[in-house]
Amino acid sequence: MPTQSPPETKARALGINHVALEVDDVNAALDFYSQIVEFSLRGRHESMAFIDLGDQFIALMEKRTQSPDKHRHFGLVVDDKNTVKKTLEALNVKLLPGEFLDFIDPWGNRVQIVQYSDIQFTKAPHVLRGMGFKQLDKSDEAVQALADKGMAPEKI
Repeated sequence: MPTQSPPETKARALGINHVALEVDDVNAALDFYSQIVEFSLRGRHESMAFIDLGDQFIALMEKRTQSPDKHRHFGLVVDDKNTVKKTLEALNVKLLPGEFLDFIDPWGNRVQIVQYSDIQFTKAPHVLRGMGFKQLDKSDEAVQALADKGMAPEKI
């Protein structure tokens, strides 16, 4: 039981800084993911590696302890979902049934591939430039969903 009352205001959740994936072998995981998407390493330790996503990252950590994920997953945002699908098929990675592009990696982590243009998540222009992109546009539906919240990107 708390000894004092919580503050009247709450902190606002702003986003996700990183996702940690448990794998059996960090080197094998880096090899697997490098066949699917282009990335840079943010850092590397003996049993950990950090895949850079601009202002976010994926941490790969050795010592998988849980059973494979059936529903728990994260969405990896990419600039070309169709290319990822073709790559996964060429690598004989089993795609999960359903309307989304989901797969289970060799360590049991469920991953959903998401097209950047189709979602509300938006990287700041300076982050995109730092990642080597001149511009990534949003679909009309994504822009409208943002506009409905008062968050539509400004036209340049």
